[in-house]
Amino acid sequence: MNSFRHRHRCVFRVFRLPAVALLITVAGCSSADDSASAAVPSPGAKVAELCRNLDKVLPEKVDGERRADPEPSSALTAGWGSPAIILRCGVPQPPKMVDPKVADGHDPDAVAGGVNGVDWLMESEDGGGYRFTTANREAYVEVRAPEGVDSSGVLIDLAAAVKKAIPKGIAS
Repeated sequence: MNSFRHRHRCVFRVFRLPAVALLITVAGCSSADDSASAAVPSPGAKVAELCRNLDKVLPEKVDGERRADPEPSSALTAGWGSPAIILRCGVPQPPKMVDPKVADGHDPDAVAGGVNGVDWLMESEDGGGYRFTTANREAYVEVRAPEGVDSSGVLIDLAAAVKKAIPKGIAS
């Protein structure tokens, strides 16, 4: 069915319906919701404040993708593009961060490194893509880059915001 004709017909139906039916009709006439979702972390007050500061300075574009935050809406999560690059601030320390095999370079699925002054733990994800978690900062910031995304571009684009909002130190 021609989507213009479908939408056009829905608009005319709208004028004849009560308010509740109007909401249902508008939802039925809109395109499918393809927004991403992300679990919202629940850090302590100090880390939550750092995360809110990070949210204020995050870039509008990451790896060329516009910001499109995941559901549910929170200052502790952010997203860009589709499939989404997802940032979550205030996550717990990943177990691999203290794994001696990672520190020695003997874990094929995790590697430590740095980009533009921000240290990261990189972990391969099932199905492709990577999860990056900041290290040596007062809050852990996790970034998930789906398969096919230039993860180095993502980390370069986020580095300035992380450095500005999350001080160096030990996460609590």
